Amino acid sequence: MVKSAFWGVEACCKFHTIRLGFTLQRLFSTFPNSWPGFGLLLLRLGVGIALIYLGISRFFGTLGAPMTVARDLIEAAGGIFLLAGLWTPVTGALIAIDELWIAFSLNSSQPDSRLIHIFLAVLTAGVAMLGPGAWSIDARLFGRKRFRMPDRNRGTKPSL
Repeated sequence: MVKSAFWGVEACCKFHTIRLGFTLQRLFSTFPNSWPGFGLLLLRLGVGIALIYLGISRFFGTLGAPMTVARDLIEAAGGIFLLAGLWTPVTGALIAIDELWIAFSLNSSQPDSRLIHIFLAVLTAGVAMLGPGAWSIDARLFGRKRFRMPDRNRGTKPSL
């Protein structure tokens, strides 16, 4: 048996058969369940609810320039996507950038508001890096799937 590895891809090959097994380490490849999955669910719920609240309250509080409206809508929509666990890596990265944009363009006299947005940016970046967990739409769409392959040694032929 020959083994070779290159940039996270491991290939195992047996010469006498056509079997070739590849293990590709993907980014966001895990969808943990049990306690770690529940922890990711709580993290997504907390961040999603905070984003929805902040985005909607600022949107209805001050209707201003189109850039601030877009910023608030991105924040609220991203909160909904994180709450559901849909496209979590992309949504988390987008919301982290949006929160940093809000934090550094905020002209407020309250110093705590800037820290809240930086904290939300760090949390959403963490959710983007960790993945959505087992209780998410991403896990249902892109999670582990079981494939049933016929055994070639028993002489069974796959049906077409």
